[in-house]
Amino acid sequence: MNPTVSIVALIPARAGSKRLHGKNVRPLAGHPLIAYTIAAARESGVFAAVIASTDSPVTADIARHYGAEVPFLRPADLAADLSPDIDWVRHALEQLRQEGRTYSCFSILRPTSPFRSGATIRRAWDSFGSRHDVDSLRAVELCRQHPGKMWRLHGDRIVPLLDGGPVNPPWHSMAYQALPEVFIQNASLEIAWTRVPLEEGTIAGTRILPFFTQGYEGLDLNDTRDWMYAEHLVSSGAADLPAPAGPPYVPAADALTGSS
Repeated sequence: MNPTVSIVALIPARAGSKRLHGKNVRPLAGHPLIAYTIAAARESGVFAAVIASTDSPVTADIARHYGAEVPFLRPADLAADLSPDIDWVRHALEQLRQEGRTYSCFSILRPTSPFRSGATIRRAWDSFGSRHDVDSLRAVELCRQHPGKMWRLHGDRIVPLLDGGPVNPPWHSMAYQALPEVFIQNASLEIAWTRVPLEEGTIAGTRILPFFTQGYEGLDLNDTRDWMYAEHLVSSGAADLPAPAGPPYVPAADALTGSS
């Protein structure tokens, strides 16, 4: 690792979720979900700071309990259902800069990917940390539902989503194994140079390095079915969670109102 290149972990945990209420602080295997992302970030050893961005005082208290910093709360207008990532990322970096804290890079680590480990993060940083020829790195995996077999409505008919493929046979009539490889992003990990959001107004830029997640590293929990699957993985021993520091969080009152 280049010691002159510093990186900050940004963990988004806004309050409010429509698909899975309270998902960021919902208990999984004895700890709030966000605890596992904080644990992975700290375990990785690559970050100069681990910062949670939330509009919720309760979530902020939980994040601090597990070792993250919450030096400021996110404004409500940057925590709506449709608020783009660029807004809260820029807010966090600018707030830190006002405190005299500047970083070469930032990483977005979303709490909804609890099986991403410290080793996962180190592997990604090893790929990105010296790459000044790219803007960002983004976690991806092979798609399970291939876009070559997807359709869109055209009047009362359906037409292939993708144009330009072979005619005989067309992609939608091919076996999955015969289709060109297509990767889908997952929510587990992003890294970018700080100049990208502050100067270019985007979190990714245009020169994006792929990071291929392995196993359950990229599993994203967004609905009840995802959650049940995660519980099964943990209870069956099929996947391990990072080990949070300290005992489980105990709220002062029944205040776990939820985050997204």
